[in-house]
Amino acid sequence: MSFDIDVRKRIGDTDIALTFASEEGATVLFGPSGAGKTSVLNMIAGLIAPDAGHIRVGGETLFDAGVNLPPERRGAGYVFQDARLFPHLRVAANLGYGGPLDLDAIAFLGIDHLLDRWPRTLSGGEARRVAIGRALLSRPRFLLLDEPLSSLDRARREEVLRAIEHVRDTLALPILMVTHDAAEAERIGTRIIAM
Repeated sequence: MSFDIDVRKRIGDTDIALTFASEEGATVLFGPSGAGKTSVLNMIAGLIAPDAGHIRVGGETLFDAGVNLPPERRGAGYVFQDARLFPHLRVAANLGYGGPLDLDAIAFLGIDHLLDRWPRTLSGGEARRVAIGRALLSRPRFLLLDEPLSSLDRARREEVLRAIEHVRDTLALPILMVTHDAAEAERIGTRIIAM
């Protein structure tokens, strides 16, 4: 599945303009904070509309002149910078919000032992892996990851990196990931786009 992105958007005093095409694997948007990386993900997810351009994923037009599919019809699994787990639901119910529980998906993320825990009792790495699991259980066509490793210590970062590599290599799900960390970009990206 390919990404064909050409978006322009003015947000406040910032002009965001990005054009790229990429094939299967993991595409990483790399650059400093404030460059507009998260805004690009939000445009692809349908959370904000570009001022101009087009968004095509897997040959399907998500945004163009006269076309602006709503987020729920785009097929994106989105993992935000913060895990955004529902605090009043245990891990199993948080995962179930994405779709029916798939024990294989839960096992490969290493979160099967967390199912009865409350989000507030999870480490940062555990919470991120649960958020990735919830996104995967929605059966997405592609995965959007916004700084999935931010604020994690080295051990938790490695847990999440391995989970992302597994999604990229074993599930072969197309990934578009945002980071400002060069080592993360090199490790995960099959294509790196500087912003």
